[in-house]
Amino acid sequence: MRAAVLFDTGNPTLEVRDDVTLADPGPGEVRIRIHATGVCHSDLSAMTGVLPQPIPFVPGHEGAGEVVAVGEGVDKVAVGDHVIVCWNPPCGDCSHCRGGQGNLCVNIFFGMTMTPHFKVDGADVYGFAGNGTFAEEMVVPWQCAVKIPDDVPYEIAALIGCGVTTGVGAVVNTAQVQPGSSVAVIGAGGVGISVIQGARIAGAAEIVAIDPVESKHEAALRFGATRAVKPEDADAAKAEVTGKAGFDYVFEVVGRSALVKQAYGLTRRGGTVTVVGAGKNDDSVDFNMFQLFFDNKKILGSYYGGADPRQEYGRLIALWRAGRLDLEGMITARLKLDDINQALELLRTGAAIRTIIEV
Repeated sequence: MRAAVLFDTGNPTLEVRDDVTLADPGPGEVRIRIHATGVCHSDLSAMTGVLPQPIPFVPGHEGAGEVVAVGEGVDKVAVGDHVIVCWNPPCGDCSHCRGGQGNLCVNIFFGMTMTPHFKVDGADVYGFAGNGTFAEEMVVPWQCAVKIPDDVPYEIAALIGCGVTTGVGAVVNTAQVQPGSSVAVIGAGGVGISVIQGARIAGAAEIVAIDPVESKHEAALRFGATRAVKPEDADAAKAEVTGKAGFDYVFEVVGRSALVKQAYGLTRRGGTVTVVGAGKNDDSVDFNMFQLFFDNKKILGSYYGGADPRQEYGRLIALWRAGRLDLEGMITARLKLDDINQALELLRTGAAIRTIIEV
């Protein structure tokens, strides 16, 4: 079968191979035929070594497709089911899962990330985060295959698999944005646009998008931002919108310590900073003890939408059906697997909100 493979993080260019082999699904596993996959910044981060990932590997973790085979003991999904790929599947039985925070469960995740299902020239090839949706097919634990109605288009389902769940969930689950509040969003890529949409759905009165790429400003306004500015104009926007008090909620959606500091400075006393971006392990952010005490600001991390992704998928599909969540508009390019490096370049330059690869 065909898949895009990264062989060297020092040369982050994918090689599309047609001689990739895939293991049969073992007990508790399923084989999924991928029909659509989104290109997420986390894929690029893994390709450049920012996020830890064994190599060689097939990137991709935001996908949707059809179950084509099941292993022994699998009875929750069946051949022919349409599914969203859940890249961090909840086990369903740990304290996190029982407490409604299935996104924090890693009982399955760590094992699958170290299990190579692909092979090239007889050598093991991993899937990014245990997945690898930049391939025609993949084998994953059955918990990764979340069944959806057959009438949900694969491209819509793929977006829900990561970026939309992450962004909207950060608003409604992690930060719990209140109606009438003021919001600032640092970073207007695919996840940032999802945060903006989530803030709009939550009823925020003011939503300010902050991004250095001017071409993203128009998109941010289209999806619900009330204004869009460059980073150097953020303080002026804060003064105009909040009377210098600061925003009620600020979301950092890039993954850089300097931007977390900026987010903190833009937030009012008693407000909430939510860190959505995935950054480097050695990129640290400093706060002094007095400001943490005196400012009384909440600093929250938001991992995969802050709730059980299996429940979130259904809620997001309902919002999409109701016309409250614009997912079609987020797709700015549709390409084939052979064009995967072009898709990555669109991501690097900020020219795309989301590119869908039709596998």
